[in-house]
Amino acid sequence: MKNRITGRSAFLALLKDEGVTHLFGNPGTTELPIMHALKDHPDLTYVMAMQESLVVAMADGFSRASGKLVACNVHVAPGLGNAMGSLYNASFTGTPLILTAGQQEQGHGLTEPVLYGPLVQMATPLVKWAVEVTRLEDLPRIVRRAAKIATTPPTGPVFISLPGDILNSEAGIELGRSTRVDTRVRPSEESLKGLATRILKAERPVIVVGDEIVKSDALREAADLAETLGCPAWQSPTPYGSHFLSESPSFMGAIARLQKVARDALAPHDLLIALGGDPLRMSVYSEIDPLPDGLSIVQVGLVDSDLAKNYGAEIAVKADVKETLRALVPALKELGGGALETRAKQGLAALSTKNWTAKRKALVEQISKASHTSPIDPDWLALQVVEAMPDNAILVDEGLTSSRQILALRAHRDRYGYHALASGGIGWGLPAAVGVSLANPQRPVVCYSGDGSSMYSIQSLWTAANHKLPLTFVIVNNGGYRIIKQRLLAFHGDDHYVGMDFVDPPVDFTGVARSLGLEAIKVTDPQELKGAMKSAFSRPGAKLIEVMVSNSVN
Repeated sequence: MKNRITGRSAFLALLKDEGVTHLFGNPGTTELPIMHALKDHPDLTYVMAMQESLVVAMADGFSRASGKLVACNVHVAPGLGNAMGSLYNASFTGTPLILTAGQQEQGHGLTEPVLYGPLVQMATPLVKWAVEVTRLEDLPRIVRRAAKIATTPPTGPVFISLPGDILNSEAGIELGRSTRVDTRVRPSEESLKGLATRILKAERPVIVVGDEIVKSDALREAADLAETLGCPAWQSPTPYGSHFLSESPSFMGAIARLQKVARDALAPHDLLIALGGDPLRMSVYSEIDPLPDGLSIVQVGLVDSDLAKNYGAEIAVKADVKETLRALVPALKELGGGALETRAKQGLAALSTKNWTAKRKALVEQISKASHTSPIDPDWLALQVVEAMPDNAILVDEGLTSSRQILALRAHRDRYGYHALASGGIGWGLPAAVGVSLANPQRPVVCYSGDGSSMYSIQSLWTAANHKLPLTFVIVNNGGYRIIKQRLLAFHGDDHYVGMDFVDPPVDFTGVARSLGLEAIKVTDPQELKGAMKSAFSRPGAKLIEVMVSNSVN
């Protein structure tokens, strides 16, 4: 005989069996059945955030920092509406996330009561699958399918609407079993040979890497490919993770998200090897195309839409990046022989004066000239943050203009050591850092955020304090939306900045942080930065450092 169980308890049991350890949420009346059931599932940690956009961003950060499926719950139609910006971010990064919302009881919803809305229709544009549970007996199949869809490449969020009567009813049901689709596939021998032959034919290849390097844990393999070829490797123009080992002699840094700069960087080459992502995703419009004329492309990845998305590929291989490179590098060495080895040594020697390591040394010397500048120079601040961070720390970066040199200063050494804003929808950094810290409780986390971005999600500080996380927020206070000022001036020649300043009255981030339970200090002296950072990063608990920097637009 099937075991009788309530919908609310079955839902939580199913999440746990799918590997979910934390449920992120902000409860309302329709979610009370879930809150009621939590007392019977003490091994599931509930993480409360003070607004639904933060709920999803925290879950997003947790998943990006762990590679695991996550779950979050929001409150009916307004809650889902609040969450949509963060859901857009999670969709952009392909985060495997189950988002649920409480729904009015079936029948009662037909009367369109307060807070009612068509949840499935609302969520559909931003998720891989959206569904409403209409029978308790279907709940296991729906949750199992949702977890399978979310975790199968191309990974991404899914949505489940949970009517109150489903959660509160009881029935004899089987919970079924979890399924994960193994997509760690490599190309056929014929494809590998064709790919290796084409790459060896190129005289001046270049590699551009994307986020699938992180998802497939292929950092070492990507570096091996570049070093085997002796060719330069760049992060894609949307470098929101640790996409390449910075200290590899082949690494050049991230391609700027500017069409002319990208085109100039790629112009010397005759073959673009794109690994695990759209290699040339730009930002604002330009008449200049980022791909140089005549530059051929070969591409490897699991995300269909990224393969030959905007430019035709001579060879496009749908396969796991890590598994492909494990087979491709030996094939290249075998086919290339001594000639390839000699060419690789020459290529790496030529890169030694202009690779990431060489450029970092010169950059540090340049930035250090501003060590006594007051107000504090943002680049000097970035350098002090990087140099003060413990080796095992994780950096969550939403500094925008103030973090322009972060990627050039801090080395990527592991797949989960760096996380940055991907989609451009600001306000992600603070709550994401909370999720990142919850996923990595043994590692200190530093969140580096601009003042404008942080005000989108400042309530996240409370959750960090509530969970006593080893998390330090560094808020860069330049008194306004500097990036918008820069673009108004650059694109329109206009320096009349309307609605871009926070100076009348100024925002006191130190005071806000203390009111939400954090230890907080304000730094104005550039020589006090490193000491303040080292002290904060080395001590337990959630802290905030507000740094007053220059508000210069250029």
